[in-house]
Amino acid sequence: MSDARCAWAGDDPLYRAYHDEEWGVPLHDDRALFEFLILEGAQAGLSWITILKKRPAYRAAFDQFDAGRIARYDAHQIESLLQNPGIVRNRLKVRAAVTNAQKFLAVQEECGSFDAFIWRFVDGMPRQNCWRSFAEVPARSAESDAMSRELARRGFKFVGPTICYAYMQATGMVNDHTTDCFRHKELRCS
Repeated sequence: MSDARCAWAGDDPLYRAYHDEEWGVPLHDDRALFEFLILEGAQAGLSWITILKKRPAYRAAFDQFDAGRIARYDAHQIESLLQNPGIVRNRLKVRAAVTNAQKFLAVQEECGSFDAFIWRFVDGMPRQNCWRSFAEVPARSAESDAMSRELARRGFKFVGPTICYAYMQATGMVNDHTTDCFRHKELRCS
């Protein structure tokens, strides 16, 4: 395996593992899709490495991203989360996680799965991009704009077009590995 990676992966072992094993891999598991929805919203205004380092604490604090449990969090549980130093203690983001869990369950009920709903924005197939450098990668796309509008219409929070594009990258809805990265070809051919 070539060890050429996207430049953003840097030298941090956690970042490299995320790049090599998760980022851009098509994801169709509802629990994992929900996890990324919450984590991408939590990342707004912060670096992704900050969220990756907090991910184990998020999993523990948010019941392993069980949307059914999170949807029932009450004011006491929200206040408890706001005291947890392992997560981003932003009241709007914590409340958004609860709201998004409720909306997520509604989408599952309507569409059979969140996977069936969310992958419609790319017609069920990952978009295969061919960026030579990360500077070419857009912060949003027509698909992320449409996703953002629809999620917001349904009452989801922290789902702007840029967050939605990052979500699409993380969950493999787009292959934004640069063409010199060993993962680009692997994911293009999978």
